Amino acid sequence: SDDTPAAVTSSTRTVEETARSLDKPRKERVIGGYTGSPYTYDSSVTLSDGKANDFQVDGVQWRGEPFIDPIYYGIRIQRWFEGGRTGSMLDFTHSKVIGEKDEDISIKGLLNGETVDATKKLGDVFRRLEFSHGHNMLTLNGLFRLADINPRLSPYIGIGAGVNLPHSEMRLHTGKRTYEYQYAGPVVQGLIGIEFRVPRLSYFLEYKFSFAFYDVPLSNLDGTEIGLFADLYRQAVNWWSGEPPPGGDLQTQLISHQIIGGLGFRIARPSPADAVAP
Repeated sequence: SDDTPAAVTSSTRTVEETARSLDKPRKERVIGGYTGSPYTYDSSVTLSDGKANDFQVDGVQWRGEPFIDPIYYGIRIQRWFEGGRTGSMLDFTHSKVIGEKDEDISIKGLLNGETVDATKKLGDVFRRLEFSHGHNMLTLNGLFRLADINPRLSPYIGIGAGVNLPHSEMRLHTGKRTYEYQYAGPVVQGLIGIEFRVPRLSYFLEYKFSFAFYDVPLSNLDGTEIGLFADLYRQAVNWWSGEPPPGGDLQTQLISHQIIGGLGFRIARPSPADAVAP
């Protein structure tokens, strides 16, 4: 075999050049995870049960507690198409929103059978108002890589839509609580980020903006022991029956900024172009 210094140098150069080529945008799949921090704007909340409650609360403040269990996290699967410039992504985000019960709100309408038009504490109206085990969003996104800063460093943008699958915890000072996973409506999101690629891995830093439309059926039920899928099945059966939720409906919109950082594992087969002749 040829083990002269020139041959060894050529072989080493070939390996290095092949490794560099694997860092470039290409057709591949990426499985990743991330954490981060959200900020959710104040919003209005309406609740109507067709009985003793039909009111709107304005100025509800939300906190996120991203680093308190359960933490803010996400999981995503990306597929980049030929050339690595366009792709798709299935993105699951577990965020949280918890109503600030000690903050002032304005309420107008019918509360516990009485007409109100006043400023109160949120905690005077709700015993619980939160999606603390998940302001969960599942979206399908289109991705586009912009011009590379260098072969390993690429900015990218994306836009997508999907569904809200929160764990709702709602309770007035009268009546029963709703405490279960639910389908609560659609969500849209946009994102912009930057990715640093090394062999087999990608590090990314990203800003996301999400707009979630919530229509929460107040079932007055605790969730099943099985969890998400059993809760959603029960919700679907109740919806199919045509019976209105016993606690009425709660509606709001959750608009959030999110800064995230994470790591992806890149899965790609070397192409013939990756083989560099010595």
